[in-house]
Amino acid sequence: AAVSPGALALLLGVLLWAPWQALHGAPLTELSGDQDFQLFLQRNLEFTRKIRGDVAALQRVVCDTLELCKEDDLLLVRQDLDIAQAPLEQCHRRTFQAETCFSQIRAGLRVYHGSLATIRDLLPEHAELVETLQLDMANLSSNIQQQMEDLGLATVTYPRENQDPLPTFSSHFNHQVSGFFILANFQRFLETAYRALRHLTSL
Repeated sequence: AAVSPGALALLLGVLLWAPWQALHGAPLTELSGDQDFQLFLQRNLEFTRKIRGDVAALQRVVCDTLELCKEDDLLLVRQDLDIAQAPLEQCHRRTFQAETCFSQIRAGLRVYHGSLATIRDLLPEHAELVETLQLDMANLSSNIQQQMEDLGLATVTYPRENQDPLPTFSSHFNHQVSGFFILANFQRFLETAYRALRHLTSL
């Protein structure tokens, strides 16, 4: 699915956005000709692109139905909200290491998997899209874990997802703004993950 101009603008927003740096010294040069590894990368680039498209679709719903479209207009409200921003610095530092990058991608997917419950509660008529997105995220995480194991890299086994209680919000508007920023942060996270996977295809 194509990313709309509005969603693309979100990707380029300044909030919590670290400029992309060229990746150097990745330790997987010996895998550059490995067909299985390249197939893993290509499949999961497509998977990540699909997830980004689904997040963009939800962002359009939030913009169209809740009229929350621009981050700059909401920054003051955001300061009062506890919104997770999963780190991915190991995927864009000059000291890029595939093992820690893959681990951060999986950890971040887990964080956003839980955060999307807020979106499902906010947009019940779009629950099916949210649940499909969560399933795709779980599958992407599983794919990365399997590839890490195949490469002999250390992995973390997460416990089965439990339904955590939904966070409470001081107002319905704060709930809406939280949903907006969860999606914006997740879209930026996916952009960084996508670039890291794409970089590995060029080693």
